[in-house]
Amino acid sequence: MPAPAPVKTLDGRLKMRDGNSIPQFGLGVYEMNDQEAYDSTRAALDAGYKHVDTAEWYENEEPCGRAINEWCKDNNTPRSEIFLTSKLMHNKTYDQASADIRKSLKRAQVDSFDLYLMHSPIGGPEIRKNIWKALVDAKKEGLLKSIGVSNFGKKHIQEMIDQGVELPVVNQIDLHPFMRHPEIVEICEQNDIILEAWGPLARAMRFDHPSIQKISKAKGRDVGQIFLRWGLQHGFIIIPKSVSPKRIVSNSQIFDFELNAEEMKELDGLDEYLVTDWDVVDVE
Repeated sequence: MPAPAPVKTLDGRLKMRDGNSIPQFGLGVYEMNDQEAYDSTRAALDAGYKHVDTAEWYENEEPCGRAINEWCKDNNTPRSEIFLTSKLMHNKTYDQASADIRKSLKRAQVDSFDLYLMHSPIGGPEIRKNIWKALVDAKKEGLLKSIGVSNFGKKHIQEMIDQGVELPVVNQIDLHPFMRHPEIVEICEQNDIILEAWGPLARAMRFDHPSIQKISKAKGRDVGQIFLRWGLQHGFIIIPKSVSPKRIVSNSQIFDFELNAEEMKELDGLDEYLVTDWDVVDVE
């Protein structure tokens, strides 16, 4: 299947293969301490964000969940309007994964996660199969509304296809103009698995690149907005991280302009397999 058409508003949603929908734009809270995670989540919700992405590994599920609950109460907003994602840290055993899911729910002060991901493919085929079954079963119990994976390579997705298991709705990987992962993108799009970019700004490592600077000036937009608009137009879910209220707002202001075909082609040509953080898509 082709990539989904990009949404037109900050709260716009993409439909996932399980019938549920996910806001295409959200806030990432990687490496934020408790106060930063709480304040950034509140600032993002104030700015109109409807999606927050945390993880057991980030050790900030609690402040994110608390911020969402308190914001919803303060703003008379149904909790169901805010989409919360978390992720499993360790791939060990079925029982451990089941227990860890429940611990994360308790920390985040929610009855269910809107989306829950295996954070990595580490562990080998048998462990991956058992952990995925734990997620599938937790979904059947109503603890997880949708389930997906993160940092899965082409062979890991193919493994799931070959096993005939329920496929993930999302694969969250490193995606930006300098890391395009075409093989992973292709197999996911062919199987209606939405791509999600965990580092859509490339950790600012290429903000001074001539092509980025040129397009930024031509559009009258900051370089971060160029990165984010590129991901949006490719149909990727994008979850930029920021602890700055000003930047949280500016990151979201990408729905009133478009990159033309020539600009998208130029950005597509920048791929250099730039590793900005974790790279485990090829593990056995």
